Amino acid sequence: MAVAKRWLGGCLVWLCVCFAGTASAEWVQGTGQAVIVGDDIQAARDDARTSALRDAALQYEATINSQDTMENGVLTDSRLTVASRARAKQVRILEEQRRGNILRLTIEADMSVAQHCEARDAARMRKRVAITGFPVLHPEQTSVGEIGDAGEVLPEKLRQRVVADGGMEVLSASRLQMFPEPLNAPTSQRFDNSLTNIIELARELDAQFVVTGVIRDLSLSDPRAWGTSVTDRMKRSMGMTNRNREFVADLMVYDGFSGSPVYRQRFTATGEWDVDSTEVTGFGSAAFRQSGYGQAVGEALDKMGQAIQSAIACQPFITRITRVDGQAVYLASGATSGLRPGDELQLYRSFRFFDAPDATPELRDAKATMTVNNVHPDFSNGLIMTEGGQLNLQRDDIAIRW
Repeated sequence: MAVAKRWLGGCLVWLCVCFAGTASAEWVQGTGQAVIVGDDIQAARDDARTSALRDAALQYEATINSQDTMENGVLTDSRLTVASRARAKQVRILEEQRRGNILRLTIEADMSVAQHCEARDAARMRKRVAITGFPVLHPEQTSVGEIGDAGEVLPEKLRQRVVADGGMEVLSASRLQMFPEPLNAPTSQRFDNSLTNIIELARELDAQFVVTGVIRDLSLSDPRAWGTSVTDRMKRSMGMTNRNREFVADLMVYDGFSGSPVYRQRFTATGEWDVDSTEVTGFGSAAFRQSGYGQAVGEALDKMGQAIQSAIACQPFITRITRVDGQAVYLASGATSGLRPGDELQLYRSFRFFDAPDATPELRDAKATMTVNNVHPDFSNGLIMTEGGQLNLQRDDIAIRW
């Protein structure tokens, strides 16, 4: 992996050189099925569509990795992993069949290999990501349809999309909001590192990245189209009114160790709000998803989920040191993060200056590498070549796998 490291404002900055392969595209068919629960056909359709897209992606470009672990000449563990980096640029539904409570969907997708980076060893690691709530800038815009739950439902929908990819550990923190005053949340201006609550949340959840954002617009394009007069109702029934609704949301990804921004983008969508103005739908309900507006928002959420994956994919894997005992070093990550016996990680000291205790922590290379020996689901440990005390390694220092 082409990685350059430099010091800037007390933060370790990593630059990963990404490249796009030959822009090839091909229509590939995929089939998926899902169980219909509680007669919620739309939810089953969404699940079947995700399964069909996964099937198409694996047909187009699949990578198979296998690893065998030997101890004293005896095979103790054997793993086979199948994955794909392909992404659908366009999707067509060819056939939908329902048999009992099983919904089967056949799609045709225009596939292409997604941009990827030479991430070397870090590519197979499952980085831990916390997705927080998205405050609504104008709550009064949610009254039509009673979609005031958007701030909690949207991050949950994002979590489901990122989890489906399988490349990250995703933690739900949708009830927590990083911006008590959404109006002052970072938008187009240059980011600063003043959001210390990002670091606090990441430390509490042991997350490497924190995903957050702000919902800036849920307004009706023409509120007059929803008038209650006889004339207004006639115009609506004849399709003579603008019934579109807007969706604007800012997505932000932060590094949890420094509070520094990794990614920021604004996503927009417009769709027809073809739901009765008096109906209580909620954000993300079956009625919401079936509306033209809900489908437009769903496409925007797909793009947001892909953006999160792309922003994090080329970043190194970082975890905290929880204990140092002689030559033994204990880490806050284990098998669920992809760590395996024999993995090597570089160690870094983390500290702050006494005259700036709230500043971003500075990272300094400890000039030491640890080798992982024992791996458990949520933690692991290994050895370094010298005593940890000689390197002044302590709890909350970090280990990095590039």
